[in-house]
Amino acid sequence: MAVKYIHDRGLCHRDLKPDNIFLTKKSIIKLGDLGVSKMVENSDVFTQTSMGTPPYMSRECIKGDPYNKDTDVWSLGIILY
Repeated sequence: MAVKYIHDRGLCHRDLKPDNIFLTKKSIIKLGDLGVSKMVENSDVFTQTSMGTPPYMSRECIKGDPYNKDTDVWSLGIILY
């Protein structure tokens, strides 16, 4: 999946929402709008900058608490729900 691909390369998208997920004619998922993404080398590294679209943001992002790549997993869960 596209989220695993970017996470494996140390990137946190930070603005996953339906508008940023694209499906090609060959059913390949592509992620767009990496403008607010951030390099996070491993899951032990946390950042605190609040970025994203509020309806899809994790509660850590909304509260301004430290978060890591798991915030993208939260956003993906909201999208799939």
